Amino acid sequence: MTAKRVPPAQLAPQLRDAITRLNRRVRQARPVGDLTVTQLSALTSLNLAGALTPRELADIERVQPPTMTKIVGKLEERGLVQRTPHPTDGRQVILAATEGGRAVLEQFERARNSWLAERLAALTEEERDTLRRAAEILQGIARA
Repeated sequence: MTAKRVPPAQLAPQLRDAITRLNRRVRQARPVGDLTVTQLSALTSLNLAGALTPRELADIERVQPPTMTKIVGKLEERGLVQRTPHPTDGRQVILAATEGGRAVLEQFERARNSWLAERLAALTEEERDTLRRAAEILQGIARA
């Protein structure tokens, strides 16, 4: 079978639309909770990194530091994030997910993964392999 050539300018909107729709569906498949997508993303980044300064977290999330301050404040109010003094710079703090924050993330991940796994189970092995390869490519694009 010959691969169909698709110009990048034609593929871009199709791919963006598919990603947007899938992301929307996965976000809807979550347990009851009122965390925003932005808060969940920041909490996830903190959990993956272990600990970060607010500036590092803002850079990872690609938001301005004042915006991250508000996000972290909401997470801290709920007991999902904790601040500790920076070990070498008294002007800074270190942020980390609390045990409660990690538990919330696990609950959200289970719900999201369950929804998506049900849909993937209906695909052929070849289709799932194609999606695995596409996921690797998309992760590379997202990191660029």
